[in-house]
Amino acid sequence: MHDKKQVLHDKKQVLHDEKTNFYNNKEVLYKNKKVLAWILLLSWMAVIFIFSHMPGEMSSEKSRFVVSLLSIFGLDVNGPLADMANFLVRKGAHFTEYAILFILAFNLIRYYFKLTPGLIISLAFVFLYACTDELHQIFVPGRAGMFKDVLIDTSGGAFAMAVTYAASKLKK
Repeated sequence: MHDKKQVLHDKKQVLHDEKTNFYNNKEVLYKNKKVLAWILLLSWMAVIFIFSHMPGEMSSEKSRFVVSLLSIFGLDVNGPLADMANFLVRKGAHFTEYAILFILAFNLIRYYFKLTPGLIISLAFVFLYACTDELHQIFVPGRAGMFKDVLIDTSGGAFAMAVTYAASKLKK
C-alpha cells in the first residue's frame, strides 16, 4: 500500500515539475522576445543614424545606384526623369525606413501597452526620432535638416500604423 502511495506522489510531483518548467520556459521565452525587440529597435535606429550621417554626395551616389538598378530592370529613368526618379528613390527610402521603425517600435511597445495606446506611442516615437534625425543632418556636410522629410518619415510610420491596426482587427 505504501508503495502505491509513493508512486502516486512521485507522479504528482513529476506533473507539478513539468507544469512549473512549462511556465518558467514560457516566462523565459517572453523575456527573450522582449530583449530581442529592444535589440532590433536599437539596431534599426543605428542604421538610420548611419544613413543620415553619410555626407550629401555619398547619399546621392547611393540613390543614383538604385535608379541605375531600375534601368537594368527595364524602367527608363534617364533624361528628364532622372532627377524625378532620384527624388522618388530618396523619399521612398525615408518613407520605408520609418515604416520599418514604426513596426519595430510597436513590436516592443506592445509588451507595455494595449493596442491603441501602443499605436499612438509608436507613431509619436517615429515622429520624434524623425525630428532628431533631421536635426542630426544639419551637422552633416552636404545635408540639410528639412521638416518635409520629418513629414515623409512620419507618413511612413502612419502607413505602418494603419496596416498594423487593420491586421490586428482582421485577427479578431
